[in-house]
Amino acid sequence: MSFLKSFFKSRNFGADADALYAAIVAAARRPGWYLDGRVPDTMDGRFDMVAAVTAIALIRLERDPEHGNAAATRLTEAFVDDMDGQLREAGVGDVVVGKHIGKMVSALGGRLTAYRTALAAEDGALETALVRNLYRGVDPGPAAVAYVAGGLRRVEAGMACRSVVELMGGHIA
Repeated sequence: MSFLKSFFKSRNFGADADALYAAIVAAARRPGWYLDGRVPDTMDGRFDMVAAVTAIALIRLERDPEHGNAAATRLTEAFVDDMDGQLREAGVGDVVVGKHIGKMVSALGGRLTAYRTALAAEDGALETALVRNLYRGVDPGPAAVAYVAGGLRRVEAGMACRSVVELMGGHIA
């Protein structure tokens, strides 16, 4: 099956986002998010953190439409592939995996819009978006939200100074 997956992979620039996605997951698993940032260390909390860092990467890729569009497509495919595998490992059956994946992609899209808008807005917008999306409406306190907002802004700044080639190579900070 992996032969078919690699056979049908796009061969365009930015087609292979495995290194970028691995760097995103590693960044989303940093203990500080869950300790100092009080992100729930649950399946949902970990998903929300991966979705947040993935959204930041997609926002960065949007800024380079010539090369970023193909990279963003492949990054989204890598996200879907990972979520599919995670659901199956968790015991979700074949019949409902697609429905769950659809909800996850929709959630990623919602977070992408919320974080894009919040990062472009004035102070406090990102923190509000994080409480609504990352913390699912449960305010963990201003220090925790500030910790995560500052961390995501640092991730964004690290990605901003990288080319699409560097990002696709897994260099996000």
